[in-house]
Amino acid sequence: MNTESRIKEKLQSAFQPLHLEITNESHMHNVPPGSESHFKVVLVSSQFEGERLIGRHRAVNKALVEELQAGVHALALHPLTPEEWFSKGGTSPDSPECLGGSKASSDS
Repeated sequence: MNTESRIKEKLQSAFQPLHLEITNESHMHNVPPGSESHFKVVLVSSQFEGERLIGRHRAVNKALVEELQAGVHALALHPLTPEEWFSKGGTSPDSPECLGGSKASSDS
């Protein structure tokens, strides 16, 4: 099972989400083709109601501790309640362009 599939399985099990998007954004970074190191996660769950953003992030990181220790370098997390998700029109922000590694500007 690949990393993206394991992330999906664990988040579905831990949060019973109303909506879950997992996007492998590794291709946007200075990593070998086929890497699974950078992910965007949009997770909509009623379990986040009454929870501050830091607590939501900690809960997701706890659910994915093995993946974070085994090569996932970055998670762009968007943990939302259903009310927040619907108030945003069912959208999440795009991730910014990577400026690290060989993709950084060398004009300095």
